[in-house]
Amino acid sequence: MIAKKRIAIFLALVIILICALPVPAAAALPEGTAAVIEATAQAENISKYGNVYLSTTREELMEAGYQFGDVLNVSFLDQTLELPLCSNFTDVDSGSAGIFARARDICVALSINMGDFATTYGIAVKTSHEDQSVEWNYAEGIEGPVAFRISLKEAGGYYDEYVMHQLSHSNDRGDYPHLTDEQFANFRPVTTTGMGGVLFRGSTPLNPGSSRAACAEAAFRAAGVTVVMNLADDPVSVRSLEGYADSYYAAADTIELNMGVDFSTEDFQTKLADGLRFFAEHPGVYAVHCVEGKDRTGFVIALLEFLMGASSDEVIADYMVTYYNFYGVTKDDARYETIANSNIVKSF
Repeated sequence: MIAKKRIAIFLALVIILICALPVPAAAALPEGTAAVIEATAQAENISKYGNVYLSTTREELMEAGYQFGDVLNVSFLDQTLELPLCSNFTDVDSGSAGIFARARDICVALSINMGDFATTYGIAVKTSHEDQSVEWNYAEGIEGPVAFRISLKEAGGYYDEYVMHQLSHSNDRGDYPHLTDEQFANFRPVTTTGMGGVLFRGSTPLNPGSSRAACAEAAFRAAGVTVVMNLADDPVSVRSLEGYADSYYAAADTIELNMGVDFSTEDFQTKLADGLRFFAEHPGVYAVHCVEGKDRTGFVIALLEFLMGASSDEVIADYMVTYYNFYGVTKDDARYETIANSNIVKSF
C-alpha cells in the first residue's frame, strides 16, 4: 500500500505536469468536429511486430483536427475500437492498443504495446521462415487492402493518462553525464537470487555509428561475453551490417531470433525456446539483448530470474534499473510504481 504522503506527492506531480503541458486544441472542440478519415492498410505494410501502418500520414491526421490524448473510433472489418491517440507505443500500458502518430514514422500505426495488433484483430497471419524472416498474409476470407474509418470519440479523453506516460530519452552520450558507459548501454550483470555471475543484459551492440551501441560493444568485450541471444534481429541483416566482420559480436556464439513483442504468441514462445536451448548447448558467459534491452530482454531475463528463485521484488527492481538508465526514474520517483505495474508486473 502506498503511504498517504506518497499519494499526495504523486497527485501533486500529476497536477503540475498537466498544468505545465499545453492542453490539446481538440479538448476545446465540440465532439465530432475533427474530420472523419478514410484509410487503408496493406499486408506488406505490417511490421514484424504486428503493427499495422495505415495509408494516412501523421501530418494528415493532425491537420484533420486530432490531438494526442484524444480517444478515436477506429472501424474496420465489422468492428469498432475506441483507441487513444498517442505519440509513442509506451503511451499506453503493456497489452493495450492505441493509434499512434510517432515522429519517427511517416504513416499512422495501429498497435498493441508489447502485442500484435494484426493477429489479435484478425487482419493478417504471420509466417516465420527458417532464416527467421517473417511474412504477413491477409487472414482467411479477407481481401486487401483493409479499409479503416477514423472519427473522434472523445476529445482529450485520454489526456491525463497520456501525460503520465511521457518519457523521453536520447542516444547522445553527452546527455547522460551522470551515467557510466555501461549504464548508458543499459548493460549490467543479472545478480538476483540463484544467478552465478555469468549472465548479462543490455541494449544492442549492433547499430553502426551509435554511441550507445559502441558502449554496449565495449561492455560486452569487458565482461568477456561469449554467447549471445539476440532477440531483435535476423541472421541475414546482422551479417550485412557495416563493420560486422570486425565486431566483438562476430566472434561470439550467437543466435538471432527476430522476435516480436507479444509474449503470448506461439511465434515468440517457439523462438524463446530456441534461444534457451542455444544457451544450454553453448556454455560460456551469456548476454541477452534486444534493441534497448528493456521489454523483450526484460521478459526473458525475468523468466530466467524466476526460474532461479528470484522474488518478484527482485525482478521488478532489476527491470526498473533500465528506466533509470534511459529516463532517470528512481525508486522514490512518483512514476516508479506506475511504470512497473503497467509493464513488467503485467508480464508476470
